[in-house]
Amino acid sequence: MKVLVINSGSSSVKYQLMDMEKEDVLCKGIAERVGISGSRIVHRKGGEKYIIERDLPNHDVALQEVLKILLDENLGVIRDLSEISAVGHRVVHGGEKFASSVLIDEEVMKVLEENVDLAPLHNPPNIMGIKAVQKLLPNVPNVAVFDTAFHQSMPERAFIYALPYELYEKYGIRRYGFHGTSHRYVSRRAAEILGKPYKSLRIITAHLGNGASIAAVKNGRSVDTSMGFTPLEGLVMGTRSGDIDPAIVVHLQTKLGMNVDEVYDLLNKKSGVLGIYGKSSDMRDIEDAAFEGDRMARLALDIYEYRIAKYIGAYAAAMNGVDVIVFTAGVGENSPILRQEICENYLGYLGVKIDRQKNDFKGKEKVISTPDSKVTVMVVPTNEELVIARDTKEIVEKGMKELKLF
Repeated sequence: MKVLVINSGSSSVKYQLMDMEKEDVLCKGIAERVGISGSRIVHRKGGEKYIIERDLPNHDVALQEVLKILLDENLGVIRDLSEISAVGHRVVHGGEKFASSVLIDEEVMKVLEENVDLAPLHNPPNIMGIKAVQKLLPNVPNVAVFDTAFHQSMPERAFIYALPYELYEKYGIRRYGFHGTSHRYVSRRAAEILGKPYKSLRIITAHLGNGASIAAVKNGRSVDTSMGFTPLEGLVMGTRSGDIDPAIVVHLQTKLGMNVDEVYDLLNKKSGVLGIYGKSSDMRDIEDAAFEGDRMARLALDIYEYRIAKYIGAYAAAMNGVDVIVFTAGVGENSPILRQEICENYLGYLGVKIDRQKNDFKGKEKVISTPDSKVTVMVVPTNEELVIARDTKEIVEKGMKELKLF
């Protein structure tokens, strides 16, 4: 079975075609600047990178061009579109209706539309991607894999805000959590690497990228996570503020005269390490500047690490202990100094001992704690596309078997 994985953003479409027999990636790429001048497709096949300039006015055209590339004599990997057995879509927000991935039908699409208010920046392009695929591949089953689904196992004490309860009942205002596909993959993969039963471990997973979140995974279930009603809550991120006093919002509006859109833009796009450092949101730039003596870069790095350490401590308490800590995503996988500083400066009370020599690497699966560390510390590169492809394959095959029963 060949599965096409689609991740539609507001101005981009990421894609990956996988042969699920051996879970091989046949090709992958991204359609960039969709609906914007200068659009193009960056395509990767067999270790080679190709840049194809294309006019991509909307998602329909972007996906149409992607399918053309998949069929191309030189760039492609299939001879006919009928070779694509299913399409798996990353969908950011599934609300409370979906605690697992689902086969997309009219009812599912209706719920996705209803959840637009909960994720106005993410769900609309996700929906556009699904509709475009349905139009271009009308006979191919589509599966939705939700960022929020993994966290639907959180208990009420973890997801209910201390607001009038009717706001949750009427409007769904609660903590949902995000990056669930990543947290699910790396926590399970960590258990596999260690050769221990997944449902016997208390695991803290730190997904650290431009967007960042931490999850507490106890006995194979998410029991808490740092992102909340939106992806703005929690850790300090590249451009997002993370946790702040809610009264700051009121202060910005009443004292500075900012409107709702201006405040939202400030907290989501102009804050985080960018807001502190002022020059870049890229942690590589910030680390380099910090070690060259730039005070604001060092401050941004310190605050970023401190917030991560606070959440790790909170989740160790939430699970009454921790067995494994996992670093993942762009920063978590590729910043040895950040991992070292968090573990050495803050986590000694947990019995964490990091091996500096083992930790001196980027982007691969590895245990970085010492043999006598009371908590195993690991790096596990995330693979959300693989999770989406696996879920898609499982759901489609299950549906085919059920149809044969009638």
